[in-house]
Amino acid sequence: MSPDKMVRMVNQIATFFDSQPMADKPSAVAAHLIEFWEPRMLEKLSDHLAAGGEGLSDLAHDAAKQATTQTA
Repeated sequence: MSPDKMVRMVNQIATFFDSQPMADKPSAVAAHLIEFWEPRMLEKLSDHLAAGGEGLSDLAHDAAKQATTQTA
């Protein structure tokens, strides 16, 4: 998967959860990533974060950090 497609997908997931009435949105996005993304995708996401996380929304970035930390 290309980094651009991955970023677009994470941002779309974050946009959905941002519209939901919950307090801890980063944790909800992270839980979704952990549940539905395979380990190779999470590893690529971790690599993208290590390279600066370009293109990720604030919510997507925070959630990606949580998801990749919990699965490391």
